[in-house]
Amino acid sequence: MVEYVEHTLQPIYDEHSELLILGTMPSPKSREAQFYYAHPRNRFWRLLSELFEEPLPVDNSQRRDLLLRHHIALWDVLHSCMIERADDASIREPVPNDIAGLLAKTSIRSVATTGSKAYALYQKYCRRQVGLDAIALPSTSPANQRFYRYSDLKREYAVILSLVHVG
Repeated sequence: MVEYVEHTLQPIYDEHSELLILGTMPSPKSREAQFYYAHPRNRFWRLLSELFEEPLPVDNSQRRDLLLRHHIALWDVLHSCMIERADDASIREPVPNDIAGLLAKTSIRSVATTGSKAYALYQKYCRRQVGLDAIALPSTSPANQRFYRYSDLKREYAVILSLVHVG
């Protein structure tokens, strides 16, 4: 069933954030948990922890700390839309978040998207105002497992290591 969904999660960032990673819209599991990439089979947190050689964060506080320690901001392209469950292909009537406004509060100089729909929405609704090209990364969703083995996903996401200050 298609329903109207409004984004309820605050962006994660601080003034030292250098990379903004954007999804499309929080999934039902993420909205329920009130945190990004909360589906237990989503590979996002495992990828980041392995790329930065850190233990897997087990709660939202640890996830937030992992992001901020590595100068990563996290948000979604959309503020609201019509969507069926977590199916990005079903998105209708998208309304973008104020990405440019967020960037003005940070040191962000790179943008990456998780999934082709997030990339397409960013290009259409945000790119011109933001002034930064985005890097399209594959979705970490469990629905994308048939297209990307974990090792391939990790290789694709390794690009973020060159986009943030390390050390």
